[in-house]
Amino acid sequence: MARRKKDSGRVERSYGILPFGLEEVEGAPSVTAWAGLVSLTELAHGMGLPEVAAQTVQVKQRARGFTDWESIESFVLLIGSGGECPEDFSVLRRDRAFSELVGHEFPSPSAGRKYLYGFHDDAQDSAVAEQRALFPSYVPAESEALAGLGRVNDHVVVQAQASHQEATATLDHDATIIESTKRVAAMTYEGTRGYQPSLVLWAEQDLVVADEFRDGNVPAGTGLLRTVRRAFEALPPTVEQVYYRADSASYNHTLLNWLREADPETGRPRAIFAVSADMSPQLRAAAEAATAWHPDPEAPCRSWAELDFVPSGPSAKKGRKPDRYLGIRITPRQRELFGDGSEVKYFAVVTNDFERDGLELIQWHRQKAGTIEQTHAVLKNDLAAGVLPSERFGANAAWLRLNVLVYNLLSVLRRTALPPELAQARPKRLRFCLFAVAATVIHHARQTIARVVCLFDEVTVRLSAVRRALWQQTPTWQATLAHCPPG
Repeated sequence: MARRKKDSGRVERSYGILPFGLEEVEGAPSVTAWAGLVSLTELAHGMGLPEVAAQTVQVKQRARGFTDWESIESFVLLIGSGGECPEDFSVLRRDRAFSELVGHEFPSPSAGRKYLYGFHDDAQDSAVAEQRALFPSYVPAESEALAGLGRVNDHVVVQAQASHQEATATLDHDATIIESTKRVAAMTYEGTRGYQPSLVLWAEQDLVVADEFRDGNVPAGTGLLRTVRRAFEALPPTVEQVYYRADSASYNHTLLNWLREADPETGRPRAIFAVSADMSPQLRAAAEAATAWHPDPEAPCRSWAELDFVPSGPSAKKGRKPDRYLGIRITPRQRELFGDGSEVKYFAVVTNDFERDGLELIQWHRQKAGTIEQTHAVLKNDLAAGVLPSERFGANAAWLRLNVLVYNLLSVLRRTALPPELAQARPKRLRFCLFAVAATVIHHARQTIARVVCLFDEVTVRLSAVRRALWQQTPTWQATLAHCPPG
């Protein structure tokens, strides 16, 4: 790149393969490449997140410097733009025009990393180490700052319901492995080092309503009731019916008993659930004894049947109807493909839903593969949850929760302001189609104006429509904010 020589005032040009010269001119107009990304922070401001963060997140210790919301907002924009670590703040800091549109500068990489450290409770390190020595699958309690960041995300859920009402909430629960080479990372069940956070997704709204960061050696079924309770608490009171879907990690009778509990007012269970059941020898015997197998039209090698099975132990209770077990039998034509040499594979789903057809219920349970597992893929591949920034547990937990916050904001943005063709767009496509809009920032009549190349361009027209839709929706969010104090 060419640079201006101070002594002679000449401008040097550099040339490459293509027939044009490249030069850097001092005093050029203030230009940003991220004018469209401002819609993400406009959404956050419209939903009242700065006010919520100011009351719930107390990481900042000194009066000078960035406020808690300015730091959180900086991370939201960093992740939204494709940044993967605090070191990427150096790129946004060079974009002075974008900082002017946002309303503040971006922290340095060291300041950003230090802010993440604020979510880690150093005073508890020795106590946590002692607990991990006794219980390797121990999950540390969240710090106050981390819990406060969770309440910011809870507020996004409430505001999303205010703008788009949903009477039902299907909660899909699953854990995922984030591989890591950090020396403190524990070994996962796959034989790699990393972490294994657990997430609950509200499928209808495409919102993560609960997340818990965990070490890689913590089994997926450990402490699930804690996470599920957290998800139920995050649901707005306007939700009338809750459904719960999960894999065999949730085949825990303490959790299932909690979901079975009847509401005192309606008499209905707390949730209608469908969970993959552990194939115990007794359950396998029940599947082998079944005779009324029904074909699955979608897969000729797959069939299903009602199983005559009642587990012993805590799931059985006097006066309560036993759960319904649905067996799934797979008999492929090339049976030698099964690694264990068996000719038939059996699976099962347990549910307290006795109304729906068995095949319909099995297919409904299988749909979670396109919801929560897709969410894990977006968080780790399109956003930055797959690259953990620190060896400090609390800092990594905050990094995951910031990614969840960005995921939820993008979900609300798509549902509230974007055209139908972008209703299912992943973050990478949104960066290409909306966020990466070049603009010149000028000042006129005491106003700051982002001037794009052509107002009639498809992308810039879309950006104008998005900003207008967010502006029209803001009164609804502000009214909800007045009736839902944070925390």
